Amino acid sequence: MSDVVYVSKSSIERKAGPLRIAHLPGESQPVIFSVHGAIAEHYKVDPAKLTESHSSTIDYVICATAG
Repeated sequence: MSDVVYVSKSSIERKAGPLRIAHLPGESQPVIFSVHGAIAEHYKVDPAKLTESHSSTIDYVICATAG
């Protein structure tokens, strides 16, 4: 088996509802995740109750995959 090449030192904290703050290596500022539009509807989150609308984690995964 090969040696471990990289271990990500990241953390995420849940604020309220779907709002999460991620601290990622290589980023000087925290990354904010939440839900928006159709994703909010899918999870039955009332858009009127969203204090902030941001990209969701799936948006980041799709962008990373499309690379």
